[in-house]
Amino acid sequence: MIFTVGRLCVKLAGRDAGKKCVIVEIIDSNYVIVDGATRRKKVNVKHLEPLAEMIDIKEKAAHAEVEKAFAKLNWPVWSSKKREASPKPRKVRVKKEKAVKEKKAKPEVKAVKEEQNGAN
Repeated sequence: MIFTVGRLCVKLAGRDAGKKCVIVEIIDSNYVIVDGATRRKKVNVKHLEPLAEMIDIKEKAAHAEVEKAFAKLNWPVWSSKKREASPKPRKVRVKKEKAVKEKKAKPEVKAVKEEQNGAN
């Protein structure tokens, strides 16, 4: 089988397309786990182009071991960068002042009634 542990490959599809990787574990005849200049993940063998070169690593090798093997070949290795946690933004509530409603002056009801009575 072409795809064995330690086989160097180039990713053909996906986010890491064009980057070099090494097969770390064989899941079944269609899927393998790769690591290297790509993220360590499960990949379909149809998305890999095997290279003639092989490196000596054990099955299910840790990322640190893969880094050392790639350093010997002078190839870059993908590594996650830890981000410092920024403080959680807090909502500052603005307290709105209530508008004071002025009461409208009501016309005197009695005066209106007296005018109506006087007009009759």
